[in-house]
Amino acid sequence: MSQIAGELARVSGAFEQPTLTLLHRRDAPVVISLFRAAFARDARNVPAARLHGMVETYTAELRAAGAPDVPAGSGRDLCLRWMRGRWLVRSVEDDGTEVYTLTSHARDALSLVASLMRERASLSEHRIATIVNAVRRFNAEANPDKWARVDILDAEIDRLKRERDRLLSGEALPEVSDDYMAEGYGELLALVAGLPSDFARVEEAFTALRGQILASFREEDRSAGAVVDDYLRRAETLTTATAEGRAFEGAFALLRDDDLLVQLTEDLGALLTHPMAESLLDAADRRDLRGTVTLIRRGMDNVLNQRTRVTRTLRDYITTHNVARDRELDATLRQLDGELQRWLAASGPRSNVDLPLLPGRVEVDHLRERFYNPAEDAAVPALRDLTDERPAELSLEQLRALGGPSLGRLRYVLQEAIAAAGPVGSLGELFAGLDDDLRRPVEILGLLHLAANTKALPAAGEERETFVAVRPDGTRRELLVPLVPLPTDPPPDDGPPGRASAGTSGRPARRRGRTKTSGDATS
Repeated sequence: MSQIAGELARVSGAFEQPTLTLLHRRDAPVVISLFRAAFARDARNVPAARLHGMVETYTAELRAAGAPDVPAGSGRDLCLRWMRGRWLVRSVEDDGTEVYTLTSHARDALSLVASLMRERASLSEHRIATIVNAVRRFNAEANPDKWARVDILDAEIDRLKRERDRLLSGEALPEVSDDYMAEGYGELLALVAGLPSDFARVEEAFTALRGQILASFREEDRSAGAVVDDYLRRAETLTTATAEGRAFEGAFALLRDDDLLVQLTEDLGALLTHPMAESLLDAADRRDLRGTVTLIRRGMDNVLNQRTRVTRTLRDYITTHNVARDRELDATLRQLDGELQRWLAASGPRSNVDLPLLPGRVEVDHLRERFYNPAEDAAVPALRDLTDERPAELSLEQLRALGGPSLGRLRYVLQEAIAAAGPVGSLGELFAGLDDDLRRPVEILGLLHLAANTKALPAAGEERETFVAVRPDGTRRELLVPLVPLPTDPPPDDGPPGRASAGTSGRPARRRGRTKTSGDATS
């Protein structure tokens, strides 16, 4: 039994692909012409409003020229129609602009039409040489026999050496025919023209992967971690395990090899400056070949951006997805479905129920924001009787020792030190000459506070000095404090100190006016 039925099924499936669907339309020449005019190779994306206007302008010009089978409709209607045919896709850029992009199916159709537009021979020396070289290189890289690979490499080395020796001996270069050059340029242009569709396939594969992963999240048949692991695994193998990723993988390897990239640029430049290139290549072909490296870079950037966009979308979905809310909505819908089934079982075929499109608004004058909390209504616990635990009475000196800095006495000491202009050069040296009752750790803060309130305080540098403080119990503690030079102006006077200090001045702390004994304790 022949296999014609299976062949017919496979061919029918191929004809159902959007590429052949586009080429099979009556208006295919017009649509392909519009795509070629609107989407040049350098213009990957076209803003939606601009494409609508371009399509309307081009179709009006074609109707005025008497072209047959020009599709009817506005530019927006035609673009929407082409989107349904899977030849255009509309997306939103990061800046919020809506753009149209050709799908890989549309680019395949453009490439096929472009290849048919070029004049090329069906069989030539260049075609056979290309096949032989490709098979030879493929065998040299894939042959499992080590010695067979060595023989192939030795033969290639001998051939190249003979050619090099022949050229160095002064023999003439072999002549290359016009047909050979034309065939070579044609195959090179065909390979370059196929790159955009290959890159577009990789982008569409990432987009399809995004849809599958989001569907897996919504189905909730697997955990979120398993879905993310599956996405990462498929994203890593997308460029190697699928046919769509071959162009992207090759471009990525090319851009990682600077020497290979330079070699490609130099080879393309040499081919474009060939004497026959002027007659065999038109301006568009030369522009396409000259922009090959730029095309590869742009295609790789687009694929990476699409992968980044998919990853960002999945990350946002994971961080904002509320599983509990989705389950609650699913339970509500199931409950409604159950109620509907019970109503259908008890009602007749012509029964109806008046249901408002939207639920009515509930009129509430005041909505309580807080509800009764029994814990807040409990009585305050009774106070404990601490009569037996009352601490021993403290003297005034003990209370003063537990308080803050003695700002009054410190101010007087600082004023006396500034007026004396003696050998004291920093606050640390001034602090070292004070009495023990003025060298508590907290007095350091008071001294720095008073110095900071002066008008001519020198700036403190990165140097440090040690303050040896004395606690009320007699223990000492060393503190490392920034070195602050002694101010040149005294701090503002809030009144006389409470008592004398036997510090650097050695004089009693006695000034005009009445004595203010409560200033130290409150300070």
